[in-house]
Amino acid sequence: MVTFNVPRRPPMPELPKLTKGGRTLIAVLGAVILLLILGNVYVNQYTDLLWFRSVDYSSVFSRRLITEILLFLVFGALMAIIVAGNVVIAYRLRPPFRPVSAEQEQLERYRTMIKPARGWILAAVVTLIGIITGASASQRWETWLLWRNGQSFHHTDPQFHKDVSYFAFTYPMQRFVLGTLFAIVIVSLIAVLATSYLYGSLRVQTPGPKWTPAGRVHVSVLLGVLLLLKAIAYWLDRYGLAFSGRGIVTGPSYTDVHAVLPAKTILVFVAIICALLFFANIYTRNWTLPAVSFGLMVLAAIVIGGVYPALVQHFKVSPSAQDLESPYINRNIIETRYAYELNFDGSDKNVTVDAGYQGVAPAGTTGKALLADTRSAAQVRVLDPNVVSQTFDQLQQQRSFYSFPGTLDVDRYSIDGKLADVVIGTRDIDLSGLQTDQRNWINQHLIYTHGYGVVAARADTADAKGSPDFIEKDLPPTGPLALAPPESPNAPRIYFGENSPLYSIVGAPSTAKDRELDYPTDTGTGQASNTYDQNGGIPVGSFWHQLMFAWKYRDKNILLSSGVNADSRLLSVRDPRARVQKVAPWLTLDGDSYPVVLNDQILWVVDGYTTTSGFPYSEQQSLGSTTKTSLTGGASVAAQNNRNINYIRNSVKATVNASTGQVEIYAWDQAPTTETPDGHPDPVLQTWEKAFPGVVQPQSAMPAGLTDHLRYPEDLFNIQRTLLAHYHVSDPHSFYNGNGFWNVPYDPTVDSKLTATKRPAVQQPAYYFTMSPDGGTTAPTFSLTSPLVSLNRRNLTAFLSVNSQPGPGYGHFEMLEVPSNQVTAGPLQVQNAIESTTAVSTQLSLLRQGGSRVTLGNLLTIPVDGTFVYVEPIYVQSAGTGAFPELRQIATYYNGSVGYQPTLEAALTSVFGAKGGSSPPSEPPNGGNKPPKSTTKTLSQVIADAQAAERAADKALKRGDLAAYAAQQKRVQRDLNRIAALLNSQTHAFPAATATPTPTATSTVGVTPPTTSTTSPPG
Repeated sequence: MVTFNVPRRPPMPELPKLTKGGRTLIAVLGAVILLLILGNVYVNQYTDLLWFRSVDYSSVFSRRLITEILLFLVFGALMAIIVAGNVVIAYRLRPPFRPVSAEQEQLERYRTMIKPARGWILAAVVTLIGIITGASASQRWETWLLWRNGQSFHHTDPQFHKDVSYFAFTYPMQRFVLGTLFAIVIVSLIAVLATSYLYGSLRVQTPGPKWTPAGRVHVSVLLGVLLLLKAIAYWLDRYGLAFSGRGIVTGPSYTDVHAVLPAKTILVFVAIICALLFFANIYTRNWTLPAVSFGLMVLAAIVIGGVYPALVQHFKVSPSAQDLESPYINRNIIETRYAYELNFDGSDKNVTVDAGYQGVAPAGTTGKALLADTRSAAQVRVLDPNVVSQTFDQLQQQRSFYSFPGTLDVDRYSIDGKLADVVIGTRDIDLSGLQTDQRNWINQHLIYTHGYGVVAARADTADAKGSPDFIEKDLPPTGPLALAPPESPNAPRIYFGENSPLYSIVGAPSTAKDRELDYPTDTGTGQASNTYDQNGGIPVGSFWHQLMFAWKYRDKNILLSSGVNADSRLLSVRDPRARVQKVAPWLTLDGDSYPVVLNDQILWVVDGYTTTSGFPYSEQQSLGSTTKTSLTGGASVAAQNNRNINYIRNSVKATVNASTGQVEIYAWDQAPTTETPDGHPDPVLQTWEKAFPGVVQPQSAMPAGLTDHLRYPEDLFNIQRTLLAHYHVSDPHSFYNGNGFWNVPYDPTVDSKLTATKRPAVQQPAYYFTMSPDGGTTAPTFSLTSPLVSLNRRNLTAFLSVNSQPGPGYGHFEMLEVPSNQVTAGPLQVQNAIESTTAVSTQLSLLRQGGSRVTLGNLLTIPVDGTFVYVEPIYVQSAGTGAFPELRQIATYYNGSVGYQPTLEAALTSVFGAKGGSSPPSEPPNGGNKPPKSTTKTLSQVIADAQAAERAADKALKRGDLAAYAAQQKRVQRDLNRIAALLNSQTHAFPAATATPTPTATSTVGVTPPTTSTTSPPG
């Protein structure tokens, strides 16, 4: 007998042993790291609690924290216990004797190595897995609370006939729990396989049976449970079809209903049968039958769940898709309109379509009538809040450490007894304006703590220099808005604003000298000082609180500075949107908060939305893309994230006091009645009110007068106008063809030949201004408006406006639809016509040659007497430091004609021919009714004069000689008038070069002197 000596493998090298000192050092370092981590967690949670207490919403903090801890512990412990239990079971089911083999010999060394610390290793691994699972589960606190507190929608889906609350609240929770159970079973299975292999229950390379009987039973049970979970998943997949994207719209299509839905039901039973066969393997102890059944299930999933629906789609649906899909498209139209509150009929109707709006004035309408009707039908906004922020800065900033938002807001206030649109902005603190030698900790956190007051100007006019006609201005503020004087407790100090610093420390004993800069003055020390005496902010008088915030902000000065005293308060989370979001984290907030002057105080108003992506058959929309316009993404208008929704309500209006920072949240419904003064509560809001009781106050609790300044929110309107571009089509067959679809126009002022900046095409923003929604029949009301254009974004197809004045009719949409067989110029074509007009391009080219910057204002579309008028203010900013945009001209467009005048009245007159046809250029401000006598000069000579005057004006501005600057600007205007007169003496019609068929543009470019109308801005 021949024997072979199999050489033994050398033993595995032992790990080097640590000395006692090394072990101590590692233990100390580990303890320090752990303490730092736990310390950060504690500091963040404790300071958050202090913040919530300061705004009286500590219940929000505690409810959310308790929910997160509960989810962390329950799901983390569930994962850890089940995985650990399976590992222990697998270990105890290990065979008492293992056959001798090279594989087992290798494993024996590992078993020996981990034996001393086996329990610790298991505890560490399952604890880590449990922490990861618990941390993930704690992030689903919203899903949990929605499920626990869900309220009925009282609206059922058309396919499964379940209340929408199931899809919005219950279904996401079911999916979350199912996903967690899948993870638990899969991790347990991996752990059992690893343990079984390590301890010999699974022998991959050893001759003989690969599994011990006990190991086979254990794994069979886990696989059976996994298949049962898969059966549940198939069942839930049936309801998931409510959000299917297989068809051309969201929701179950013909194939989903007639092929996928039955297939999912069949696969439920197939998965259950396969699971039972795996359980049967406990007794049969043979992998053949379970393996065959599992293979058949995979085959069934491919054939029944994939191939069969594909065949139905290809051979039955595609040839007759328009007819077969029509019922399901109709469901989508109905449910989408309901979910986005676009009701074309019924008791909740809020969309009126005027399909007879011809886009042209009735025959016999005179230019004089059009001019009068334009005056009465709209407060034409010539002061663009997106342009004049820099002008506000230069004229009303007062000091470099103040600034106004990049995009100002539009509101309405009573001026001389009449309600007027105004452009308004807060004078906020801006630490970036401090000089280098002023930028120290004391100045940035103790001295320059707040802004002061608001500045407002009429939206429909400008002064003689083209600057805003301020109605509220200066420091301390003066004007009709009746802000409280500086000595009043309600003085308009802005401690909480859109540009406020990260944190400021305010307050001092009553005997201490005022330290905070209040506002600059022209007497004495050059400034008025103040000490914060409101109840806003977090008390930081104690050493403990100072220590906590010094740790939080990594700033030792909070702890060491003598400026922090027993009465100090720390102001943090100062942006109005951020404060509301912290108090109500379940809300989606509008990107633009706006200031309101009410009862001597300044309040910030923030619109809040309740949303869900769980509304069956409703079309999914991306918040980020549908709300993005040429204004979003800046410091003043925040961009939304790109998550998808298919249901939205403006269910909340929140206010933030600019002085105290107090947050108030009110339920809001746009259709309150006498019987239901708080409107019809939104079910999503009701659910959150149950989850966080006391956070949302009823609508009736709003301060008196606040509703006069509320408005329809922009982001909601942007989503709705995007949907209405398609969902104005009611017929499913027409919807399938898409021939009647429209689009939101691009902003034509972004990529313009007249401006120096070039940016990618982006949607035109909606505009607030007072106008008649049907062009003159209905009384003007404060509205949010937008044109809609054809799919190629050229021709105007409709004009959309929504009533933004709370009261009867609030939230009602008026859609003026232009006949499809009529070509009406859209914003891009109108902009092209304006820029292609010789007089316009010539004058603005001259200005740019002198180094000036041309800025195009908002291109407004205004319905008047069955037609549309376009108005665009044009601003010019001289070269040099300290220059700012000034309203130089008004461009108008009507029926193929372009007007370009220094006043709105003159620009409208030129396109309407209100003085009898196409009028010749009228007098300059200092002349009569005839062209200037200097037309004896040649055109080139007058152009040279204008350029020289512009250069002289720039030089005067640079050296600070404002009188000389104004004189040279008058010379520029005079020469421009002469150029216009010379051009008009040659011809009155200027063809507009357009890429698409557009009426030829004509222009009258003479300058009209200022009229008596207060709505006409002089140049």
